[in-house]
Amino acid sequence: MKKALQVILLITLPFTFMCKIKNLVHQDVATILIDLESLENTKIRLEKNDPTIMDAFDQLIEDAEEALKEGPFSVTAKEKLPPSGDKNDYASYSRYWWPDPNKPDGLPYIRRDGETNPESQSLKESDRKRIGALGINTETFGLAYYLSGEEKYAKKAAELLRVWFLDESTRMNPNLNHAQCRPGHNLGSKSGVLDGRLMIRALEGSILISNSSALNDSELKELKAWAGKYYEWLTTNEMALEEADSKNNHGSFYDVQAMYLALYSGKREAAIHISQNFVQKRIFSQINPDGSMPEEMARTRPLFYSIFNLHAMFLVAHLAEKVDVDIWKANDEKSRLRVALDYLVPYTDPNKQWPHPTIREADRMEMIPILQMADRVYPNGNYMKFAEKLPYERRKIHRTNLVLPLMR
Repeated sequence: MKKALQVILLITLPFTFMCKIKNLVHQDVATILIDLESLENTKIRLEKNDPTIMDAFDQLIEDAEEALKEGPFSVTAKEKLPPSGDKNDYASYSRYWWPDPNKPDGLPYIRRDGETNPESQSLKESDRKRIGALGINTETFGLAYYLSGEEKYAKKAAELLRVWFLDESTRMNPNLNHAQCRPGHNLGSKSGVLDGRLMIRALEGSILISNSSALNDSELKELKAWAGKYYEWLTTNEMALEEADSKNNHGSFYDVQAMYLALYSGKREAAIHISQNFVQKRIFSQINPDGSMPEEMARTRPLFYSIFNLHAMFLVAHLAEKVDVDIWKANDEKSRLRVALDYLVPYTDPNKQWPHPTIREADRMEMIPILQMADRVYPNGNYMKFAEKLPYERRKIHRTNLVLPLMR
């Protein structure tokens, strides 16, 4: 009898898992950043126990299990009130600004580009680590739920979303007025708008769990309303508009945020407008004909920031597809975007030395999401072959084996 039961289980368990995948694959879920076709294909491959992605899936579930022990996260958890005096306002401190050793009180702070002041990461004073944890954990739960069907992941994601965005006592006000403060200079800086990009991962997570019972329709509408209010701040606030004028990765990531929030909150025309202006406003103004990015090359970590900026540009090009605007090949058979890619792609190889001064080595693994997107839009370039130079033990568990693209 026991042996017969084991046989029945061996037969029915794969079938049960297959049914779970089948039901989830055909959910009416409209992801914005994540390519849904790719994600659905991942589910089918998982059902077939595709060995090329099982390590990455196991790592995702391991990450999700660990994340269940963390959070929820709230801007009200910091001990120091933000400059506004409103505990629901987000606050952070510029990571590259340090006390002036020549001043008794250290004020005003001075800039040391590329060198992180550990005080800027303080949980007692800053929300920077909390917004990062909110983003990565909600994304992790959303993907884990979508790919496994386990409701516990959706429930935890919903808890994080409620606490950060919805519950009146703990939610973040939809602004970044006090992001990346610089003591002795200001109570918030335009560069702090960059922190907001991390919320995209959380909002995308809300879409991935939208067909579970974890969030009701009213809560999903409230999330869209919050995103709409933040979009309004992003596109009307004086400090935010200064960030929009940035000529480097800050300007590129501003457009990533604006594009995503416009699409999430139902502002299609705004997304079209951003897409149509992106080539001239960002790509041709930031990328030289040889593919180098002068603003990023001027930094103390030029390879890191060049990869960072190109990732942002690729994300906007991907999002522009949602509104039928082609940025990938705009104005050129071999677009400036691809020229920038070709400039950086040899340095995917961790053994190839970056020829320009840098204070710290970049993590070449950060090229993988870019190569993955490039492989799809420029198939004749065979760009994923460059990733083979990266350590296999890290590559096989990388989340991009399961889904593309991912937020930085």
